[in-house]
Amino acid sequence: MDVSDHTVSARHSFPVEGMTCASCVRRVEKAIAKVPGVNSATVNLATESADVALDENVDPDAIVAAIRDAGYDVPLATMQVEIDGMTCASCVRRVERAISAVPGVLKASVNLATESAAVETLGTTSRAAIDAAIRKAGYEPRPTLQKAADTGADSREEARNRELVRLKRDFGIAAVLTLPIFVLEMGSHVFPALHHWLLMNIGRQPLYIFFFVLATIVQFGPGLRFYRSGVPALLRFAPEMNSLVVLGSTAAWAYSVIATFAPGLLPAGTANVYFEASAVIITLILLGRLLEARAKGRTSEAIKRLMGLQAKSARVERGGAFVDIPLDEVVTGDVVQVRPGDKVPVDGIVLSGSSFVDESMISGEPVPVSKGEGAEVIGGTINKTGSFTYRATKVGADTLLAQIIRMVETAQGSKLPIQALVDEVTAWFVPAVMAAAALTFLIWLVVGPEPALTFALVNAVAVLIIACPCAMGLATPTSIMVGTGRAAELGVLFRNGEALQSLRSTEVVAFDKTGTLTAGKPALTDLEVAEGFDRDDVLALVAAVEGQSEHPVAAAIVAAAQEDGLAIGSANGFEAVPGFGVSATVGKHRVAVGADRYMEKLGISVQHFSETSQRLGRKARTPLYAAIDGKLAAIIAVADPIKPTTLQAIRALHDMGLKVAMITGDNRRTAEAIAAQLGIDEVVAEVLPDGKIEAVKRLRAGGRTVTFVGDGINDAPALAEADIGVAVGTGTDIAIESADVVLMSGDLLGVTNAIALSRATITNIRQNLFWAFAYNASLIPVAAGVLYPISGTLLSPMLAAGAMALSSVFVLGNALRLKRFRAPAHATA
Repeated sequence: MDVSDHTVSARHSFPVEGMTCASCVRRVEKAIAKVPGVNSATVNLATESADVALDENVDPDAIVAAIRDAGYDVPLATMQVEIDGMTCASCVRRVERAISAVPGVLKASVNLATESAAVETLGTTSRAAIDAAIRKAGYEPRPTLQKAADTGADSREEARNRELVRLKRDFGIAAVLTLPIFVLEMGSHVFPALHHWLLMNIGRQPLYIFFFVLATIVQFGPGLRFYRSGVPALLRFAPEMNSLVVLGSTAAWAYSVIATFAPGLLPAGTANVYFEASAVIITLILLGRLLEARAKGRTSEAIKRLMGLQAKSARVERGGAFVDIPLDEVVTGDVVQVRPGDKVPVDGIVLSGSSFVDESMISGEPVPVSKGEGAEVIGGTINKTGSFTYRATKVGADTLLAQIIRMVETAQGSKLPIQALVDEVTAWFVPAVMAAAALTFLIWLVVGPEPALTFALVNAVAVLIIACPCAMGLATPTSIMVGTGRAAELGVLFRNGEALQSLRSTEVVAFDKTGTLTAGKPALTDLEVAEGFDRDDVLALVAAVEGQSEHPVAAAIVAAAQEDGLAIGSANGFEAVPGFGVSATVGKHRVAVGADRYMEKLGISVQHFSETSQRLGRKARTPLYAAIDGKLAAIIAVADPIKPTTLQAIRALHDMGLKVAMITGDNRRTAEAIAAQLGIDEVVAEVLPDGKIEAVKRLRAGGRTVTFVGDGINDAPALAEADIGVAVGTGTDIAIESADVVLMSGDLLGVTNAIALSRATITNIRQNLFWAFAYNASLIPVAAGVLYPISGTLLSPMLAAGAMALSSVFVLGNALRLKRFRAPAHATA
């Protein structure tokens, strides 16, 4: 296949899995050929790859989708790259474009708040190539630690702390050197007597030289960081925030140097110095960076707390004795001992002993959970009173806690659809500001009052300094970081940013029944005995018979007898009649248990319990009957009990104005009975697992946004089909690939909390974006001097620098308010 009338602009090699013969090769080639913009495709069975030539504007994702639609797979690799030197939204845009241009890179998402890039590649792209592209764009990639359990949070924290120390140092130096200039220069304007004293005792020229020395140290000492990034960006014709600071402060400094040492080069009456402006600009922007760095550190506190849950060591059996070893030396299969007060080091299964374990930071459940032989324990949880040994089943990066940390980091580093608007604006924003500053200079120089050159310089510098896109770059990612971190503390994990934005638009919440609305474990709910029979005796006999069966209903009856402490005898002559019931001899008694039709088959009337049977039916409970020695002894009901907080969660969703639906495989009568009990609006019953996709599509009719909540196992297709899939996590089943949102515990109040937090986060982002855009839209004209003809108002470059710094701090402070988000729904007794 080769179409020669196209110009080949790019070539990509796609790895392809699943091909077994020449037919597969042909099928993949044809699938790729159908993608618009593909010029040629050569598929090689031996190398399991497809070499594709395509137009430059073709998204490689389209090729991947075509290959997958043909029934084959394209294995993709993802990597997290830490990046130094980014300061604003323009930097983000530039780094994304640089990484995306690397052959084999499918997608790059750069996050200013986390100072990192999430890169999706075809697996053939080296980290070195990506690092080289980042360096070429003018930024510096940080080396990534290679330990399996390391999520990168430690290295990021260390880098952030180093930068904080440097900022404190630079700001301290700048502030000490700027203060004398500011006090003497501005004090002379406020207090004429001070101005007169300085001229009489020091003189104008010595004073200017003193200002020059201090301002120059500030400009090329603490201010050198702006030149290191800003000047190369200017030389590449790709200006960014540092470029604006360099242009503005250097213009003020250079003009002042000329006015000090060569005033004859300037028009008469314009030889004024602005050393205080250049120094104060540098100092205030450094102060803003310092406050910004501190606030950024606070946005990642959720990750820090999660990292802090990890134990540092483990007490592991070695040579018949338990010894303490570093956590990263624990391997799968090790026997681990946990003593009272210890953190559980890794995930595993209890072998011996018992205790209560606090799992609140994992599941959000405040009550310690009983752990005994065979129970699962999770690394990072805290043992309370007892001690036990367990076998390690997951260690390092495979533990539940490591998975949670990765999920939170992925969500924090993701980009919301709303960010696309910011990206489009910032692509042209800095060049537009430079053009506005140049236009401001020319207008004031041509039509401004005397001294026109002075007015032109001051206003152009003010425009350059105030129009910083920092706030725009931070508006979205900081809110995502704080919002997803707060969600993790509440036991809600957002797997991606899109879910965080989309969840707020939910109109219908559809629940799976078993394991979601209900506990997923049948339990004995009713046992009513006939006259002449004792409840405990009947339950013990029935349990003895059901103990021979593997049916879940049988297990529930046996469990109820054991909980009551009853002695369960042995059964002989066990007989199971499919679709009817079971029978056996226990001691001297012949016991039969089954449906009404089984009793009728045995010639036993169940009329005595007709009213009870109807009452159970209204509660969606299917009755069973027990006969002892040919006499009707009891009516029994086993049902999957509704979770304690289910009703409260549904009421909370109704209070939020949402419709609630239930999708279940149960018969319609049972489903409608449960729906009536819970106040559910819509019921889709008698649905097989494959049919849940169609059920979700029907609920979406009319353009409604549907969130599906399921247990994440049988419900995977529906979770993927819904607009937003929410998986109810239970233990280590938390890593459910089909879901967008994961609830750490089985508490459905988490659904309400997730939606409320989504709404709060998006509202917070919109507030940030409004402030960032409104700030620039309103103050750039003021800085340019549009108010001067009306009120004589001009914006000093120093005030512009302060306003610019405060804009970023405001955005960060607003995002941090999400840390105080309070869950609208709490479990009540």
